[in-house]
Amino acid sequence: MHCPFCNATDTKVIDSRLVGEGHQVRRRRECTECHERFTTFEGAELVMPRVIKRDGTRQPFDEEKLRSGMLKAVEKRPVSIDQIDQAMNKIKSTLRATGEREVPSEMVGNLMMDSLIELDKVAYIRFASVYRAFEDVSEFGEAIARLQK
Repeated sequence: MHCPFCNATDTKVIDSRLVGEGHQVRRRRECTECHERFTTFEGAELVMPRVIKRDGTRQPFDEEKLRSGMLKAVEKRPVSIDQIDQAMNKIKSTLRATGEREVPSEMVGNLMMDSLIELDKVAYIRFASVYRAFEDVSEFGEAIARLQK
């Protein structure tokens, strides 16, 4: 690791700690030449599977698209950003855990609906109405009836 102060190539680790719910390592380092101290963060680089769209096209997993959809669904609902982040992390972990290089978009949508139903039932109905392309009021009623079971 290069020192950010003098660009020396030799630094030593003084302290290491787990941060970010154990997903990152925080390292306190000291340059052996200028003796300045600095902090680095280390995390695993995890590859997300590609998404197979309904029309058969493939595209990289888009975390921003997932976040945007979730934020629209929970708009003006009592759901915190931390809850959204936890739900997104759970979805991403589940997708990575499949071990597949490609997953169908339906899987991503279903994971999103599973997360939303736990967070907020109104947000779930909002998302489901768009995702499932509800055509009339009866479809809303059916979705609400499923929630009440």
